[in-house]
Amino acid sequence: MFICFFVFLSNQTLIQMETNQVTNEIQVELSEEIAQGTYSNLAVIAHSLSEFIIDFIRVVPGASKAKVKSRIILTPDNAKRLLYALQDNISKFDEQSKQSKNILFDNFIPPIGGIKGEA
Repeated sequence: MFICFFVFLSNQTLIQMETNQVTNEIQVELSEEIAQGTYSNLAVIAHSLSEFIIDFIRVVPGASKAKVKSRIILTPDNAKRLLYALQDNISKFDEQSKQSKNILFDNFIPPIGGIKGEA
């Protein structure tokens, strides 16, 4: 498994620490509760001049409501760093899993109340 951490520092310096190359050591604490994670199948992104807000939502098929499970607020610089980190990790994932890179999201519409699930 490839693990890459991007640490956002107050002076806007980016430190990239890979499992085989560590430039600085930062001890990251991960509580058991946070380690469980929160499932999300929809993200809503908004921005102002000073921040990006990403709301992570869990949409249940057939439900008319969905709750925001987590909200992350980032500076524009850190949002760009997150974008880079996601692009880099998706690229590495595609290389490792040899999945098709031809997935098109041009006409993608989130299934909020539109698709009824069956059990």
